[in-house]
Amino acid sequence: MRLQGKTAIITGGANGIGLAAAKRFAEEGAKVAIGDFDEATGAARAAELKESGHDVEFFQVNVADRKSIDAMVGKVAETFGKIDILINNAGITRDSMLSKMSEEDFQQVIDVNLTGVFHCTQAVLPHLIENGKGKIISTSSVSGVYGNIGQTNYAAAKAAIVGMTKTWAKELGRKGINVNAVAPGFTETNMVAKVPDKVIDQMKSMVPLQRLGKPEDIANAYLFLASDESDYISGTVLHVDGGIMM
Repeated sequence: MRLQGKTAIITGGANGIGLAAAKRFAEEGAKVAIGDFDEATGAARAAELKESGHDVEFFQVNVADRKSIDAMVGKVAETFGKIDILINNAGITRDSMLSKMSEEDFQQVIDVNLTGVFHCTQAVLPHLIENGKGKIISTSSVSGVYGNIGQTNYAAAKAAIVGMTKTWAKELGRKGINVNAVAPGFTETNMVAKVPDKVIDQMKSMVPLQRLGKPEDIANAYLFLASDESDYISGTVLHVDGGIMM
């Protein structure tokens, strides 16, 4: 059990990559707090995992709202007694070309995908400092590395996560806290499910492994960075993209 005795918060944990991570972490012995805006789905997924014998609870949260985040973190600490791991996984897209992107769509993505990561991390940080050890893992994207047409807002947020990750790794290393990021490539999630088959085929052709990633591929990367096996890794961006960023 690679996470036995650890408590992990996974934001955006009701679906896709976050749900896959919740399952993997629970299988490895972690107490898992699924944080998500979607209360109905999140509660149902947590109940399913509990029925399988795992220690999982759902906590409703809006990562664009600091008060909501503080309330969630307080409830997690009260429920499980401590917090060891934070997975900043929650994210949204509001894609549009620059000439047509509204200020509202730009700001919504920044609020969830970037500011939310800042606030979640800041809220959890005192618990990790108290432990004298902890793992912070945030989700970037290959779009934040090489850009992507129609994703000014998303690419900006994901690129900024890289900078925050490296900064926090330098600030928090002396406190025993590892800070890393995972940059998924094209992955089979609800976001990609809306893409036409022709575009999906084009995406696959760009990947050396000739397939899209599965949520479990990203969850496994989270697991490694959350485990003791990565204790000497910090400030790293782990690309899980089938080789597209070579």
